[in-house]
Amino acid sequence: MTDRLESSKDRLAPGESIASVQAYLRDFARQRDWQQYHNPKNLVMALSVEASELLEIFQWLSPEQAENLNPQQREAASHEMADVFLYLLRLADQLDIDLWDAVALKTKLNEARYPADKVRGSAKKYSDYTD
Repeated sequence: MTDRLESSKDRLAPGESIASVQAYLRDFARQRDWQQYHNPKNLVMALSVEASELLEIFQWLSPEQAENLNPQQREAASHEMADVFLYLLRLADQLDIDLWDAVALKTKLNEARYPADKVRGSAKKYSDYTD
């Protein structure tokens, strides 16, 4: 197992581009003949399952416990976060969505919806604000 982990680690070094991770995931699926299962519907469902598995780690924790995970909880959260990220990257690849572009646009939209001088310290949704 260590050899397999190290070979993946060599192919996906920290700081790699999203495109290189997506290429790795495409190849990973192709080698296993899983492309047939990686349609947008299935990927969204898998993404939801992985997000739920991440949620499960925090389900019964107090806010203080959630901020101070023990080593096992932290490792489990790390694995589930990686699963969520990988499925999201695979979905974006399948839908031909550039996530960096999507993030750039969404941050601009959020800045317009939530001007700091109007929303500071509030958790209201943008539609709940009046001018």
